[in-house]
Amino acid sequence: MTIPMPATRKERADATREAILHEAERVFAATGFRAARLEDIADAVGIRRPSLLHHFSTKKMLYDAVEQRIFENMHAVCEARTAGVEDPTARLLAHLDAWLDFFIDRPPAARILQRLVADTAVRGDNPVEFSYVALEDMDRTLAYGIARGAFVPLSTMTFVNGVAAGILFFVCNSRQVGEQRRYDPSDPADKVVFRTLLHKLARTAVLP
Repeated sequence: MTIPMPATRKERADATREAILHEAERVFAATGFRAARLEDIADAVGIRRPSLLHHFSTKKMLYDAVEQRIFENMHAVCEARTAGVEDPTARLLAHLDAWLDFFIDRPPAARILQRLVADTAVRGDNPVEFSYVALEDMDRTLAYGIARGAFVPLSTMTFVNGVAAGILFFVCNSRQVGEQRRYDPSDPADKVVFRTLLHKLARTAVLP
């Protein structure tokens, strides 16, 4: 990633930090936390390892920053897409669309979440240290529909596991199912088919 050259020292530092996070997300997605090397991330940014350590003194600190950034960005996209949507079903579908489009536009983030589900050791005793933001967003969306009598009582994790988790598989598995089954998550036709199915599953799960 080429780092732009802003005028001030702080702007340059902020640009470098952003470039580190961008490349770290890609590397952590490709190799996982344990196999990722700070040297590879620094090389991708175009800096040396000591410069990277100036911003993030350990690999764990860098990984935490990457994961926190993903969930904060997810939250911002979700907030923007659901703001002002009063109909409970429309709000729920907008919420799912926000997650789907976010991960299609940012496949490394989807891969990191998929790795996070499989490797719980990364988060240790607090598995929702950063992901709680996304779960609380869904808590609110479902509670909104339940409170208005539009949805059947349903726990967030039942809905996430039964419906929303398919988004990660759709985005991450396109090249891991054999040549005859390959698809492109970003292809408009494939995306429409999956989005339609996602909406049907969501309605089936929550509507009385």
